[in-house]
Amino acid sequence: VQLQASGGGLVQAGGSLRLSCAVSGRSLSNYGMGWFRQAPGKEREFVAAIRWNGGVTEYEDFVKGRFTISKDNAENTVYLEMNSLNLEDTAVYYCAIDRQTRRPRIATKMALFSFWGQGTQVTVSS
Repeated sequence: VQLQASGGGLVQAGGSLRLSCAVSGRSLSNYGMGWFRQAPGKEREFVAAIRWNGGVTEYEDFVKGRFTISKDNAENTVYLEMNSLNLEDTAVYYCAIDRQTRRPRIATKMALFSFWGQGTQVTVSS
């Protein structure tokens, strides 16, 4: 199983980015996905998740209303649309796939994810 994250970069505060995570070796039609981030000197934290059927999403409070997670089963790719970026959003963003197929409840804890992407750097400047 491989996850390839992309789409990070340098953006001014208030700007937008869209992250992508292409998955191979698992069909996203059967698995939930999550995005996490890790800022320098801080622990990795949950950002957003989407249930295997795409019908349920969950967000950490600090991104609600600004970020949107989605997935395209045909492309086997999950996205994170990020708007109104601020300095505190600067971090390496990681995608991850749920270790359980068709988990009834959406997964948000890191221990529930089995494979991780390599991370993509998002830097927000003032």
